[in-house]
Amino acid sequence: MERGSMEQKTIANIRLLSAQMVEQAKSGHPGLPLGAAPMAHILWSRHLQFDPKDTLWPNRDRFVLSAGHGSPLLYALLHLYGYGLNRQDLKDFRQFGSKTPGHPEYGHTEGVEATTGPLGQGIANGVGMAMAERHLAAKFNRPGYPVVDHHTFVLSGDGCMMEGVASEAASLAGTLGLGKLIVLYDSNKITIEGDTDIAFREDVGKRYEAYGFQYLLVEDGDDLEAIDRAIGQTKENQEQPSLIEIRTRIGAGCKAKEGKASAHGEPLGECNVTQMKKDFGMEALPDFEVLPEVRAHLDGPVRSKTDRRAAWQALFEAYAEAHPELAKEWEKWHGPVDIRALLDNPQLWEFEGSVATRSRSEAVINRLADYIPNLIGGSADLAPSTKTLMKNRGDYLPGAFGGSNLHFGVREHGMAGILNGMALHGGLQVYGATFFVFCDYMRPSMRLAALMGLPVTYVLTHDSIGVGEDGPTHQPVEQLASLRCIPNMTVFRPADGKETVAAWIHAVGQTGGPTSIVLTRQNLPELEGSGIGALKGAYVLGQWGTPDLAIIASGSEVSLAMEAAEQLHREGHGVRVVSMPSLELFEKQPEEYREEVLPGSLEKRIVIEAGSSFGWHKIAGGKGKTITMDGFGASGPAGILFKEYGFTVENIVAQAKGIL
Repeated sequence: MERGSMEQKTIANIRLLSAQMVEQAKSGHPGLPLGAAPMAHILWSRHLQFDPKDTLWPNRDRFVLSAGHGSPLLYALLHLYGYGLNRQDLKDFRQFGSKTPGHPEYGHTEGVEATTGPLGQGIANGVGMAMAERHLAAKFNRPGYPVVDHHTFVLSGDGCMMEGVASEAASLAGTLGLGKLIVLYDSNKITIEGDTDIAFREDVGKRYEAYGFQYLLVEDGDDLEAIDRAIGQTKENQEQPSLIEIRTRIGAGCKAKEGKASAHGEPLGECNVTQMKKDFGMEALPDFEVLPEVRAHLDGPVRSKTDRRAAWQALFEAYAEAHPELAKEWEKWHGPVDIRALLDNPQLWEFEGSVATRSRSEAVINRLADYIPNLIGGSADLAPSTKTLMKNRGDYLPGAFGGSNLHFGVREHGMAGILNGMALHGGLQVYGATFFVFCDYMRPSMRLAALMGLPVTYVLTHDSIGVGEDGPTHQPVEQLASLRCIPNMTVFRPADGKETVAAWIHAVGQTGGPTSIVLTRQNLPELEGSGIGALKGAYVLGQWGTPDLAIIASGSEVSLAMEAAEQLHREGHGVRVVSMPSLELFEKQPEEYREEVLPGSLEKRIVIEAGSSFGWHKIAGGKGKTITMDGFGASGPAGILFKEYGFTVENIVAQAKGIL
C-alpha cells in the first residue's frame, strides 16, 4: 500500500475516527479498531453486499462484530457508508441515549446486525445466520433464481477464540459444511492481561481445520491485497466455512501504544491522537471529520452496492412471476403468525388422559407445524426426551439444509447463540430444547435474546424434582426464579395440555422477546376449565364457595391445589384456585384484571411450586405462605420426593388450616 494512496487515507480516517470516539468519551477500546481497520475496509468496500438505503434487504450479507468492544470501528464504517450515523453521533460515543453505545446494540443503531460484547457470541450468531441462509435457499431458490444467496461475515478476536460458545458453534458449522460463513480473526495476540501466551498458546488454525473449516493465514494485517485475495478465496469455497487469521498489531497507527496491552481498553491519550493525525498527514482535519477525497472514493462502492440490491429486486419480481406460489410462501415466512387461526382451531386444544406436558408439547409442535411452515428447531441431543421432533419435516443435515429438525449435539450454549442468529436473520420461527436444569449453560445467550427482543422459544423439560432418580444434578430448583429475573423473558410453566397450547401460542405470536416453556417429565391430568386464560398469565381455575383462601400454583402443582381445595371445601372453607403459569404475563395485565383474579382483600394465600420461593412472596403477601423449595433435591422415585418435600394434598390442607 503506497503512502498517500486513497486506500491508505481511508484506513487512516477510520483509525482516526475510532481513536477520537474513545478519546472524547474518555473510555472505550481503541486497540482492535486501529488494528483491524484495514481488513474491515477491504471487506466493506470490495466484498460486503448491502445497501445503506435499504438496511433490511433480505439478501444482504450479514456482518457481525463478535469482538463487540471494537464498536468504534463499526460506527466509523456505518458513518462512512451512509447508515445515518452523523458526526454528532460519533462524538456522543458511550453517552446516555446516543446511537453509539459502548457495545453494538441490535435494534438501537441502524446497520447493527447483532448485540455483541460478551465474547464469542457473535461467532455463534454468525453460525445461526449462515444456517438460516442455507435453509431459506433450500426452500426458495430455483434454477435461474438464486433469491437467497448471501454470506455471513464475522469479525472476531483472540478473546472470541478462547470462549467455549464459539467453539461449540464452530464445531457444528464445520460439521454442517456452512460454506457461506466466513470468520475474520483479528489475531493480535494481546488481551487485557497482556500477551496471550500466558493463557492461550494453541494453534487456532489447526483447531478450526479439525472442526472442518477452510483455514487461511494473512501474515500482515496491512497487506490489503492479501486480505482481498483471502476473502475472495473463501467466497469460492461453498463446501466449508472459512477462518481467515489476519495477524495485526493492536493499536496500529499509534506509535506510543502499538502492540501494547494498554491499547486494548483505555483512551490513547490526547497527545497520542494528535500525533496520529500528524503521522497520517491529517493535522489540518477537524476532529470527527472525513476527508472529502475519502468520501468521494467511497461513492463508487456505495453506488455499486445499491445497484446490486436493485438488481436483486428485479430478479425477485421475475421470480414472483415465474413462481407465484413460492412468492406467496416467501411473504408468509417473513410475516407474523396468524394467531387468530390458532385460537379458533378446536383441534389444537383437544387432549385426553393423563400425560406429561413435554408430550403435550410434542403434540402441539406437530399441530403447529401444519400452520407455521417456517417453524424450525431442535434439541441439544435430547429430542427423544424433550419431545421436540417434528414428524414429516425432515432433518437439517450436511448438504441437506431443507429439513426443519435441527441437531445441535451436546452444545447447549452454542445452540442458544445459534438460535439468536437464526432469529436475527429473519424468515424463521425458531425453537431449541434441553433439560430445564441445563438452561444454566444457555443463560448468557438467553439474556441476549431478551435484550435484543428476539422471538426465540426455549422448550425446557424435566422441570423439577419430578425428574426423580437422576438426582439433584438434574433437578432444577432455582432455575425458574433465575429466568423470571431476566427482563423481557416470558416464562410459562403450564399445568396441562391446554395451558401448553396457550404457552406455544404466546411464543409463536411474540415479536418482542423470548419465551421459556417449562415442562414436566411426569404425567399430569387434564384440568376442567383450563386453557385460554393462561394467555393472561393467571386466571381463576376453580372456586368453592365465597373464598377466604386463595391457592396459587403453577405446572404440576395445580392439580394438587385443586384436590386440596375440594377437601378444604368439604370441611367448610371457601377456596379459590388460581393457575399462574406466567408471572410476567399476569403482571402485565391491567390492574382491574389482576384485582379480579387476586383481590387485595383476599389476604390469606398459599403459593405452591416445586422450585425456589424467590419471587413468590410478592404474590403470597404478608399473610400468606409458600410451599416451595429452597434447597436441592435428592435421588429417588418422583412420588417419594414430592411427598418428602411437602408437595402433597395433605400438606397443602394442613398449611391452609394453619392460616385460616
